Amino acid sequence: MAVILSINSSEKKGTVKLSQRDGRLVAAKGLEGDAHADGSHRQLSLLARESIEKMEKESGMTLGNGVFAENLTTRGLSLHTLPVGTKLCAGPCLLEVTQIGKECHSDCAIKQKVGKCVMPSEGIFCKILRGGTLKPGQSIWCADDLPRVFLLVASDKASAGIRKDGCEKAVREFVGDKCEITDCQILPDERRAIADCMADVADNYAADFIFTCGGTGFSPRDVTPEATLDIVDREAPGIAEAMRAYSLKITPHAMLSRARAGIRKQTLIVNLPGSPKAVCECLEVITPALSHGCQVLRGAAYECGKIIK
Repeated sequence: MAVILSINSSEKKGTVKLSQRDGRLVAAKGLEGDAHADGSHRQLSLLARESIEKMEKESGMTLGNGVFAENLTTRGLSLHTLPVGTKLCAGPCLLEVTQIGKECHSDCAIKQKVGKCVMPSEGIFCKILRGGTLKPGQSIWCADDLPRVFLLVASDKASAGIRKDGCEKAVREFVGDKCEITDCQILPDERRAIADCMADVADNYAADFIFTCGGTGFSPRDVTPEATLDIVDREAPGIAEAMRAYSLKITPHAMLSRARAGIRKQTLIVNLPGSPKAVCECLEVITPALSHGCQVLRGAAYECGKIIK
């Protein structure tokens, strides 16, 4: 998973940028307070930490984030290989790549200090299509990547190792190459622990979807729907209704499901049953709509399905 390691800013162009606790990206302008926030096609600069580490190896120097005057230092994404026009989701923000590399001026403070600048070959520049506040640790990914799914299994017995969970395998086999499973966690049926886990994933934009498995029935320990309602910003009732309606064709017990679905920031949370067979049945009915839902959440498509130009 690619992440934003550092948000860097300087008041003067051509100088080393200093790491900030967070940063506000302003649409069509740049990073608030930064010298490069001038509304040009180079509103924001990005450089991968891997490129900086390559320079460290060549120079024998220890180089911090922002030393090459990049606004965002990232890890896990090969930035310089992205074509111009690529849309990037960075936390709550949407960017578009406008330029790969740039000319390095001879009087550049970075070149004078380091001896060589990696930005001309491996740095990229973007314009900001949708602004927002960025923090280190948040994810960055291509808007046309496969939907990213985080699995959360809620089960006292599975978390204690008393029973083997089968839901993770069922989801992985069902989605195949249609989604990227980023991680799977098995937690006991504890409302606070389940809610905190989901909130952390959503707040760091680490997944497009969180699929929970289990804890949706009538047992006193079944608290997954309550944990979901604790942290969502908006409910998405049609998803849970569709799953129940479909499952009712298979078993009358489907009416006993208390599953919920909702959105926190840009992540959709869907409560699935605790049975591997029932999980696949529910995914069968909701999966056809999730691809478009993912693009809408990312901001790469409007409700009508038109791509942002």
